[in-house]
Amino acid sequence: MAFWGDSGFDGGSVTEPKRAYRWIMNINAAEEWIIKKVTKPGFDITETSHQFLNHTFYYPGRVEWATIDVTLVDPMDPDTTKYLSRLVENSGYHVPHSQNTNQWVSISKNASVDAINKIAISQIDAEGFAVETWTLHNPWVKSLKFGELDYSSDEMTEITMTLRYDWASLNKGNDGTFAGDASTDNLGKDTNQVIQKDQFSGPLAGAL
Repeated sequence: MAFWGDSGFDGGSVTEPKRAYRWIMNINAAEEWIIKKVTKPGFDITETSHQFLNHTFYYPGRVEWATIDVTLVDPMDPDTTKYLSRLVENSGYHVPHSQNTNQWVSISKNASVDAINKIAISQIDAEGFAVETWTLHNPWVKSLKFGELDYSSDEMTEITMTLRYDWASLNKGNDGTFAGDASTDNLGKDTNQVIQKDQFSGPLAGAL
């Protein structure tokens, strides 16, 4: 039934399309409301070609998942800049301001993934229930841009973060899970909290 249909027609009910403003993103212990904008996961399929006489034939190759961009506002409390800087530090990067044992530490994938943990992007309906949830597997911070300052602007300071991941899985359908339920998708509120892998639960299984 089309979403513009009559709720009384044939005893059916009006359905709604997914809306671009109805979504929640969970990033480790970050507050959901500081996340302003996000691109959904996507991928490209590589190709190889074979030429024969006057013809070219193409064959699909590997799936390569694209990075996603996240835009966050930067309030003073919670301090988003401090939180994201700590993520990078926990990934293994330390500013070389002194000679100590940290000078030998470098970034690793294991530490980078553990620092940010699993990431879930849920589109929700008008009642707040998840109708589509993407989970990024093995995500890590690829890029951080801490915004720009402008005397002529009174806009909020924004931070842009690019995330790389190995693949994403999709869970579709309203199964009664509330997007903000602490027992499922809510990964915590304290920006100083460290979330362990086994603390992330919820109906996010199922490969695309």
